[in-house]
Amino acid sequence: MRPQRKTIHTIMAWLRRQPPKVKAFLAVVAGMAALVLLRAVVRDHDNLFVAAEAVHVIGIAVLIYKLTKEKTCAGLSLKSQELTAIFLAVRLYCSFVMEYDIHTLLDSATLVFTLWVIYMIRFNLRSTYMEDKDNFALYYVLVPCAVLAVLVHPSTSHNILNRISWAFCVYLEASSVLPQLRVMQNTKIVEPFTAHYVFALGVARFLSCAHWVLQVLDSRGHLLTALGYGLWPSFVLISEIVQTFILADFCYYYVQSIFGGQLVLRLPSGVV
Repeated sequence: MRPQRKTIHTIMAWLRRQPPKVKAFLAVVAGMAALVLLRAVVRDHDNLFVAAEAVHVIGIAVLIYKLTKEKTCAGLSLKSQELTAIFLAVRLYCSFVMEYDIHTLLDSATLVFTLWVIYMIRFNLRSTYMEDKDNFALYYVLVPCAVLAVLVHPSTSHNILNRISWAFCVYLEASSVLPQLRVMQNTKIVEPFTAHYVFALGVARFLSCAHWVLQVLDSRGHLLTALGYGLWPSFVLISEIVQTFILADFCYYYVQSIFGGQLVLRLPSGVV
């Protein structure tokens, strides 16, 4: 095991010395390689989306463990949890009126857990909540997402309100993690359970993005037509890619920290 660990440390040290453009290029190459591997291993690519939602549930379970066992919500963003609850509630509404399947059940479970986390932060553990660090204004996310949803939404046969709601939850999901990243940016030190939770979100976002990209490739672009015409199909893919890249930098430092044997993740300046 020691030679393998030494090799990993050597690779990580080499990566740290590379300029940002090289790191970005390597991240893109690694993402493409992962997509090729997933396409070869996973036959039904719908399972990737189910896996993404399942990983999100696992991430929420990590938070619940932190709150119940450690009796502290330090490092957690209440605003991110509130945005998550909003987009899950809207997505559940869309699921009930547009399509009802396994995703509806997973979203229901995630919403219940998220509401429980919000309750714990607001009431039971309010004294440990870092309100001064959680200073991301929610209207910076909600207003642009609402305006964009009105302007760019699906062109299906569903009711216009349902189509706008669907678009709103897609855009909101893509940006719901921003307040959590702001908290971590302000503190620079991320304790283990919060780091595990955000990493789980990163994995979930990548699996969801891989689902859409592979579905488009498998259908030779016909899926984009099925989603509607105009800008909406492109915006769905862009939203998924944006979510992935928002968390990619954090996930890199998380993996680096894990291989380095560090229990607490320390973020350098400029990260997230």
